[in-house]
Amino acid sequence: MEEENEFTADNQAPEEGGGDALTRVTGMYKDWFLDYASYVILERAVPAIEDGFKPVQRRIMHSLKELDDGRYNKVANVVGHTMQYHPHGDASIADAMVQIGQKDLLIDTQGNWGNILTGDRAAASRYIEARLSKFALDVVFSPKITEWQMSYDGRKKEPVNLPVKFPLLLAQGAEGIAVGLSTKVLPHNFNELIEASIKHLKGQRFKLYPDFPTAGIIDVTNYNDGLRGGKIRVRAKIENLDKNTLVIREIPYGTNTSSLIDSILKANDKGKIKIKKIEDNTAAEVEILVHLPSGISPDKTIDALYAFTACESSISPLGCIIEDNKPIFMGMTEMLKRSTENTLELLKAELELQLHELEEQWHFASLERIFIENRIYREIEEEETWEGVIAAIDKGLQPHIIHLRRPVTKDDIVRLTEIRIKRISKFDLDKAKQYLETLEEKIAETKHHLAHLVDFAIAYFQELKKKYGEGRERKSEIRIFDDIEATKVVIRNTKLYVNREEGFIGTSLRKDEYVTDCADIDDIIVFTKKGEMMVTKVDSKIFVDKNIIHVAVFKKKDKRTTYNMIYKEGRGGPSYIKRFNVTSITRDKLYPLTTGKASAEVLYFTANPNGEAEVVTVHLRQSGSIKKLKWDIDFADVLIKGRSSKGNIVTKYPVKRIELKEKGLSTLKPRKIWFDDIVRRLNVDERGELLGEFRPDDMLLVVNQKGYVKTITPDLNSRFDDDMIVLEKWIPEKPISAIYFDGEKERYYVKRFLIENSNKEELVITEHPKSQLELISTDWRPMVQLQFVKPRGKDPKPDQEVNLEEFIAIKGIKAMGNQLTPEKVKNVNALEPLPFEAPDTPNTEDIEVVDEENVDNSPKQKGGTDDQPTLF
Repeated sequence: MEEENEFTADNQAPEEGGGDALTRVTGMYKDWFLDYASYVILERAVPAIEDGFKPVQRRIMHSLKELDDGRYNKVANVVGHTMQYHPHGDASIADAMVQIGQKDLLIDTQGNWGNILTGDRAAASRYIEARLSKFALDVVFSPKITEWQMSYDGRKKEPVNLPVKFPLLLAQGAEGIAVGLSTKVLPHNFNELIEASIKHLKGQRFKLYPDFPTAGIIDVTNYNDGLRGGKIRVRAKIENLDKNTLVIREIPYGTNTSSLIDSILKANDKGKIKIKKIEDNTAAEVEILVHLPSGISPDKTIDALYAFTACESSISPLGCIIEDNKPIFMGMTEMLKRSTENTLELLKAELELQLHELEEQWHFASLERIFIENRIYREIEEEETWEGVIAAIDKGLQPHIIHLRRPVTKDDIVRLTEIRIKRISKFDLDKAKQYLETLEEKIAETKHHLAHLVDFAIAYFQELKKKYGEGRERKSEIRIFDDIEATKVVIRNTKLYVNREEGFIGTSLRKDEYVTDCADIDDIIVFTKKGEMMVTKVDSKIFVDKNIIHVAVFKKKDKRTTYNMIYKEGRGGPSYIKRFNVTSITRDKLYPLTTGKASAEVLYFTANPNGEAEVVTVHLRQSGSIKKLKWDIDFADVLIKGRSSKGNIVTKYPVKRIELKEKGLSTLKPRKIWFDDIVRRLNVDERGELLGEFRPDDMLLVVNQKGYVKTITPDLNSRFDDDMIVLEKWIPEKPISAIYFDGEKERYYVKRFLIENSNKEELVITEHPKSQLELISTDWRPMVQLQFVKPRGKDPKPDQEVNLEEFIAIKGIKAMGNQLTPEKVKNVNALEPLPFEAPDTPNTEDIEVVDEENVDNSPKQKGGTDDQPTLF
């Protein structure tokens, strides 16, 4: 480095008297960055696989053990003690200790340690107290098998790793940012970790998924065992309190109630969602009330909360740990296996140490018995030197030590000389024999454990679960999430305008024609007079093309919205009719819907959300020998094809005008709807149970366990709770039968009714708090079986079958119904219903929607003449 420092930066020697020279310092920094990176990785940010601790956490636990006397210590005192081992300031130690304490596993806390739910910080370290938990004392420490090293200043000894006999890293989780890498191990459930360890010891497979202290709902589909590239989706638990109020009871991991509420308010300010006010009633448990304005759908708002706020978040785990002083990446399954194997080795080391100590106790107890029982102590009375005393005792022992398990050493003899006279005088041979037998039993038991080490480890884990597992059940509910499309749930709080003549659309054209409400994330579809189409994002002002004829919010993959169009192919060209869907596009690209010839013109255009097909009247201009100047065309006779299809010819003569004669009905098949029980949502993708085919006026019947009945439109945004017991297509004329227990009269009642008010939720049982719904049937002629309680000292009453159709007539939904039986009922079971032929419902002929396809651009006319237009 001296040679380097003699040169300037440009390898030129400095000029004499020429001012300061530039000095190279490259050599000084050559290894410094690598040393710093290694230090941060190994000594600060990343936990060790052996015990799951970062260095500061390990030093805190060691200090707590040194200070442990069963009483609480001031955290400030613990922090000060830890500074003997930790080369950083008190703030970093205090923060790390608070994080350990908030995980409620290793530290028994007292005072205000903050709140992970609300984000409130802990009180100052001089005000709060801590001590080791019983769990920590049981599984973290074992000084006799701990490897020790000198502290940073050489004054103290600290553990290299603590002998943790539990997968602590997976239980607590870990997060850290080092130089060039980071780690994020998510916390897992205490009991599930123990069960997984037991399965591994038994040679069985296991799966591990995170469990968060903030609870919430998680989707672990892409967890990838916690390796790089994995992802977990976490959602708050949101429920309908009433039709205008939502309640959030659990929050995603990594958020708190303050940040969650802030994200909701920001989304409301941006117009993504619409809320009236928020109340935060969080104390020991989360309770955030979200009040909605009247007319806002709670189900849609729940989806919007997941789409636009911190109510849903994505967490990317990264399993990076230290092993043999090197950072390595490892999955959660492998981490648990390593931890379990490490626990096995620690238990073995403890048992071997225990066996050695027991054998030493047995050895000295046997020597003591021989020494006192055979009065060998008398043989040293004549000895005048220490060597003579040792030799005399050794000689006296020799005839009696054949059964001992190891040779007698000088240290053993010295220890015999230290026995007090009082102990010799009170020596009890029977007690000595009993003590030796107890030691032999313990030695045999320890050897048995060593010979069956895996069984011993399994029993150890089972005892941990029995002792500490109560109250540590899984908090995060595992589900598969439905994908929420933001455009379907966003509140449309912006108005869209159009200047048709000039060809502009946008949200700032307030002096022009209003089109619809929209959101800033929507796509807008536009059609022009010359037969072109474009989809573009909402903006303040966008030029599309002059003479706009239709503007609307575009829905992706929409196979039901059908466009009916008649256009003229250029000047003097024939006219064509076509029907098409628009399901996918490239944004901001102009698509021709005609043959593309110059002067093409749209003569008639409609957009139909359910594939409606109207009847139109075509008027021709008087030209030559045309005899028929007017006739009707039914769009229902035209197949739905792709947007690029040419269409079918209407006429080759000039068209004067086209008039709407008759509005049409939908030509699409009724929409098939399924219910996916996994995500508790409706879908049209054939997932789950088929509910039936639905026309625009058809509705769903929903009944829950609390006795509420309602009918709803089959909206794919609807959410269904776990207490739903009936979900089916509603047939208005089909009676519903309900059997319920009345809490006031303590009798079973039955009622049959029809739903008179659709879209209104009504309670079909009495409002007494002990009233409960027993059975509900939507069969035409239901049959039930009654099983009765056996009277004391009497024969049980035989089961009774009841035909509910004959038992009670159809009454109003608010009627109490008839008493089912005066007897005490044990069970009410549904039987096969009686045969019944349901009335036929009128069904019009359906026209199937065909997939998008290209057709021949030059169709041949069939049977057409100059006087008679031809329609395909």
